[in-house]
Amino acid sequence: MEKVAVSSRGLLSISVVSHGQMAMITLLLQDIQEHCSHLSIELILTLNIEEPFEFRESDFFYPVKIIRNQAPKGFGANHNQAFKASHGDYFCILNPDIRLLDCPFPVLIESLKNTGVGVVAPLVLSPAGSIDDSARHFPSLKKILSKLFTRRWTSDYALNIGPINVDWVGGMFMLLAKQTFERLNGFNERYFLYYEDVDICARLNLVGLTVMVNPAARVVHHAQHSSHRSLKYLRWHISSLYLFLTSPEYRQLKQLGRI
Repeated sequence: MEKVAVSSRGLLSISVVSHGQMAMITLLLQDIQEHCSHLSIELILTLNIEEPFEFRESDFFYPVKIIRNQAPKGFGANHNQAFKASHGDYFCILNPDIRLLDCPFPVLIESLKNTGVGVVAPLVLSPAGSIDDSARHFPSLKKILSKLFTRRWTSDYALNIGPINVDWVGGMFMLLAKQTFERLNGFNERYFLYYEDVDICARLNLVGLTVMVNPAARVVHHAQHSSHRSLKYLRWHISSLYLFLTSPEYRQLKQLGRI
């Protein structure tokens, strides 16, 4: 099948970071191979810890560039590093635990061509087929305490109706134009893990760009929920929440009535 692009023009750069998750990543790479052979793709795989491959680079129609970290980096730092090594017009942040049902990228790239869209995400499903809570309103201490005390964890948006603008989308799958990621200087590396997705969506809003979920594209997320099981991850989660709630971006959003 003829590629959509034969040069860097229209090239999609996909960034995946592994923390000893090569089995899941091999399945993801096979999904891309199976469903997306009509696209021009490069994949940047960052090994945050040293681990063996379970695939050969020649197994795929697209190039796989390997970055090996000497010491583990945070979520934002890893993807910023991958972005500097990328050559595409579009940059996709993809978690290892995502699986593709078909090729979600063309419809999402079309969404980015709409004036004012800064980042777009697909509808994210659980392995059982339920809609994941992958897009939410910006957090506030009042909202978080209310959910904790009432135990009401209802979704903030109806995501399966049609393209919808939301406050922020989860970092398991985010697609941006190269120029947009450059304009924002990428992720804020003060966030080691958690809330870097909230922060970058906040900054998109503050420069007049929107955050969109387009349910015409659907993926499956085998969520790990590490902060529910590990004290270390829970500490990172709380620390990142504090950073966001005390950030200039939070204060600006509050002044604008967005929180």
